[in-house]
Amino acid sequence: MKSKFATIIMGIIMILIIGVITIFGIIFYQEISGLEAITEPENFQTVLSEQTNTMDTNIETPQIIENPLENIKDESHPVSQVDNGNVKEEYYFYHQLDEYAKTIYQAFEKNKENLKTGTHKIELGDTFSSLLNTPNGQDELGKYYQSAIEAYTYDHPEIFYLSPNKMYLNIETTTRRNKNTYYVYINSGNQNHYLVDEFSSKTQVDNAINQIEEVKNRLVSNRTGNPYEDIKMVHDYLVDQVEYDTSLAKANIYNVYGTLINGIAVCEGYARSFKYIMDELQIPCVLVIGKGTNSQGQTENHAWNYVQIKDVWYAVDTTWDDPVVSGGGRASEASRYQYFLKGSNTFNQDHTPNGQFTPEGKVFTYPSLSRSDWK
Repeated sequence: MKSKFATIIMGIIMILIIGVITIFGIIFYQEISGLEAITEPENFQTVLSEQTNTMDTNIETPQIIENPLENIKDESHPVSQVDNGNVKEEYYFYHQLDEYAKTIYQAFEKNKENLKTGTHKIELGDTFSSLLNTPNGQDELGKYYQSAIEAYTYDHPEIFYLSPNKMYLNIETTTRRNKNTYYVYINSGNQNHYLVDEFSSKTQVDNAINQIEEVKNRLVSNRTGNPYEDIKMVHDYLVDQVEYDTSLAKANIYNVYGTLINGIAVCEGYARSFKYIMDELQIPCVLVIGKGTNSQGQTENHAWNYVQIKDVWYAVDTTWDDPVVSGGGRASEASRYQYFLKGSNTFNQDHTPNGQFTPEGKVFTYPSLSRSDWK
């Protein structure tokens, strides 16, 4: 009797165990069937490069590159909104960005120190999930990213060590029960780092920054407090100390390091360096790109600056005030100030600004110039 009772009890226990296993099996199957492979991030590659003249190169907007992972991951990255609200920006192009682009710009600024490593991963979490759940959301995010990195590099000439064409915006997509979750971050993709070719470590970057700051501090120590005199001081320094690179082949000729340390640059290097020192002097200044028509009637891509004195904007072209003199020698005093603090009536005769930094990119606006020259 006891044996029969024990058999019944064991049978009931076995049925319960099988039932529990079946229930867990169904739940597990539903989880697996609702979880698709995470996509290795569709990559938006930037198109600006410190190693190429951004105005001479046929630059294209980012393209989406799909590279699915082979293995299904049970858990993706923790999803959270990234709070960059404590980053306060007072830069000219930043204020022209849409909110999504501002978020990316702020992330760059917040991670500014870490970017010196060339390998730091900028986490953006699920900040863009709403956008990415809309039709064409990925394309739109690519445009916001492009606008943000353009604005950041033009507002911040001191970030000379970044090579944005080595930086990628990554989107990892996880689908669970027909709901997509997007995790976004910026890294170097399959590159070793996203520094310009001349630098490969934070130590090298910091050493270069120290060299540049030494030149900047020496100049700034001579400030008079008179905006006109201080602008003229920086203008004259660049004209006297920097040589225009006609070969277009030397390293760092498009950034502040090549200009202030190596003493050789092209127009973009002159313009970035002028803004770099103006920023330290707290004199409003923007980098401007467009076309310049020389005295032979030849039109070429060009860069210069607008600077503000007493709430009025004037144009300064340190490159064309430092002309290459045939046979060597120094340019005349008249030619040294031909493009110094000019208004639109004079300056725009041979300079045409263009606020679209890349084809099909965002069209930025510049300050309105005074019609007349500074007097």
